[in-house]
Amino acid sequence: MSLRWVSCPPLRGCGKMMVTMSNRGVRLFSERPSRVWAFVLMSWLVVCLSPAPSRAEPDARDLIKKGTVEAGLQVGYSQAFTGLGNADSSNRKAIYVLPQLGYVFTDELQASYFSGAFEIMVEPVGAHYFEPFSASLFGGSLVLRYNLTSFGRWVPYWDAGAGMSWTDLAPRIPEQSTQFEFLLETGPGVQYLWLEGEKTVGAFNMGVRLHHISNSGLGDRNTGINAILGLIGISLYFPD
Repeated sequence: MSLRWVSCPPLRGCGKMMVTMSNRGVRLFSERPSRVWAFVLMSWLVVCLSPAPSRAEPDARDLIKKGTVEAGLQVGYSQAFTGLGNADSSNRKAIYVLPQLGYVFTDELQASYFSGAFEIMVEPVGAHYFEPFSASLFGGSLVLRYNLTSFGRWVPYWDAGAGMSWTDLAPRIPEQSTQFEFLLETGPGVQYLWLEGEKTVGAFNMGVRLHHISNSGLGDRNTGINAILGLIGISLYFPD
């Protein structure tokens, strides 16, 4: 980084000002934008997740119990990989949108740090693939979630789900020959609870899933697409 002092005309009354020229800074934004966006996102999360000291903190044990309803929305980025199965290419990238409606159907199951409650969720899904070409996916899944309730306003969870979808990726890709596909997915996540009202509690959440798409042998090609699906979102809880 180099610094250069520039004198302003005296009529402007600005004295001297410092002009900073940073070629490295320009290269950082142009060549490594992911690091910049990661910093911005982390800063945003720190601000959003800072608890308000003047309000009572919600506790997962009081909230996530039998009869509680959850309504939420998650968005995510899907990146295919070739580490599992026999897929020829990892060039399958998409943006996913997943509305969620869940119902906690058990009371807390006592298991020390692993104490928690089960939740069943209906999860419609819409996706736009932008690589290897423009394509769409629409469908839905039934997701079973186990919420860990021993950590106050932090709620780690694990999802496992299955569903069906339609996509016009097939038959244009070598992995699949049918537009009707099955979905399998599983992975961890965490929620941070914040107080919205006396009977409503919201949550920021983020998670990651192993996401699998295949036609289960219904077509002559069924290599399948395996991907990592990263998700962020927001939820509202409505206790019974």
